[in-house]
Amino acid sequence: KVLEAGRQTSRKRHYHDPKPLTRHDELCSPAGSHPVPLQARQLHRHQDRTPSSIQRQRAILRPPQRTRSNELGESRFVPPRLPHDDWEDLLAEMKLGSIDSASLKILEARMEGNKHSIVRNFPDILMVKEFGTKEQKQEFIGGRLSSIRSFTFGLTEPGHGSDATHMSTYAEKSKKNGVDGWVVNGAKMWISGMHRATHCLAFARTHGKAGDAIGITAFFVPRGAPGFKIESYEWTFNMPTDHASLTFTDVFVPDSAVLGRVGCGLPIAQTFVHENRLRQAASSLGAAEYCVGESVAYARERKPFGDVLSANQAVQFPLVELATQVEMLRLLILKTATEMDGMTQKEIERDLGDKVSMCNYWGNRLCTQAADRAIQVHGGIGYSRHKQFEHIYRHHRRYRITEGSEEIQMRKVAAYLFRYVGPRKAELTKL
Repeated sequence: KVLEAGRQTSRKRHYHDPKPLTRHDELCSPAGSHPVPLQARQLHRHQDRTPSSIQRQRAILRPPQRTRSNELGESRFVPPRLPHDDWEDLLAEMKLGSIDSASLKILEARMEGNKHSIVRNFPDILMVKEFGTKEQKQEFIGGRLSSIRSFTFGLTEPGHGSDATHMSTYAEKSKKNGVDGWVVNGAKMWISGMHRATHCLAFARTHGKAGDAIGITAFFVPRGAPGFKIESYEWTFNMPTDHASLTFTDVFVPDSAVLGRVGCGLPIAQTFVHENRLRQAASSLGAAEYCVGESVAYARERKPFGDVLSANQAVQFPLVELATQVEMLRLLILKTATEMDGMTQKEIERDLGDKVSMCNYWGNRLCTQAADRAIQVHGGIGYSRHKQFEHIYRHHRRYRITEGSEEIQMRKVAAYLFRYVGPRKAELTKL
């Protein structure tokens, strides 16, 4: 089972907010989109698959209104707000008060939501659910749902991204005031959401050498701990963000701060990125579908030289290709999610890792291609902030890097394809 849990109680700021630090910006698209019936035979039992909360979401969302409200005179969109309880129901598993715990339902919610707005993702609680102690579950799942606790994912470093096993951050056994624990030293970068989080789930090497999969440990490091410092919040695509750079200087944490077993933190990190890859793909798919739909609608109305744009095959054919890829990707995502719901984490990694990577790298690439085409079809207005396409491009372009770059995803697919890993690996040894 895959869950996406967490409660986000504050409202998101617009990207036009003149304050120096903003969260991921949020825009809403016109409502009126509808679900496409599944074609895959193995998914027939999910034909009536739209939760009531998503149905309410569709009914509530409406076209954004353009205003001239900020001091810079910039045009910005005022998105409609989904009732708090409705969208929160889409983020947690059933026993935590949600509507469904299945991957399929969660991903469909993300597809639908990203036709209207760019929404955050919450795979963090899954790590605590799978690897945490009883006390940690109470603190970081219960606390998350009551907005008392939240934590960021601290894996990437200034000098290490995809090569996480070569990380420089390290932790050594220590004791402070009679309490057994660890002293953490190092630096992390691109730590999203640190401006609101109470903790950072920091990964550090506790034993072994650089490159070893064993020897990395995950620690819940409190934000206010002595030696914990937020050095800066980085700008991306010329926009302020909540992506922080952190340093740990002799930061002491007790043994109770260790998530999972000592030296076995890499599977925890892989759980996070693995689950997030499919959610990213679903989000990108919803945004791509929106871009294609808006481009088609605009091309049918715009009349340069006295005739509609949609009469030109140069406009039609690129959108045909994008629309075809959207439908193909939709079925692959939903098929993969359905299979995931019947597997353990180990089985997912062994049997579906390549499918998850396919969904991720192609979905994120498709979204940026669809946004770029939408800008081209709309012309100057598409390049402006009067439309959402530049925002969609900026937001989803980073997904082609995070949670494993495109190249990492393709390398994983290649490993399955050529049977170096995966369920068919044994066939290679018989050749």
